[in-house]
Amino acid sequence: MSGRVQGVYYRGSAQARARELGITGYARNLADGRVEVLACGDASRINTFVEWLRVGPTTAHVTAVEVAEREPADYPSSFLTG
Repeated sequence: MSGRVQGVYYRGSAQARARELGITGYARNLADGRVEVLACGDASRINTFVEWLRVGPTTAHVTAVEVAEREPADYPSSFLTG
């Protein structure tokens, strides 16, 4: 994600939404000001989560979301922030 996504509780809000949807993975800040999210779970739930990521919490201003499918080496057992 890019835009105003750091310092606005984006990662914590993403974690809460992911847990509501039963999605595992992580949300972490990148050095360039973007947030990277890995989401693992049912495709329809992932799609719902991605739509939420495009908006984020009310204090965020998301300008871009890049989505790429990949097979992680190890699926996380929960959703973490870092």
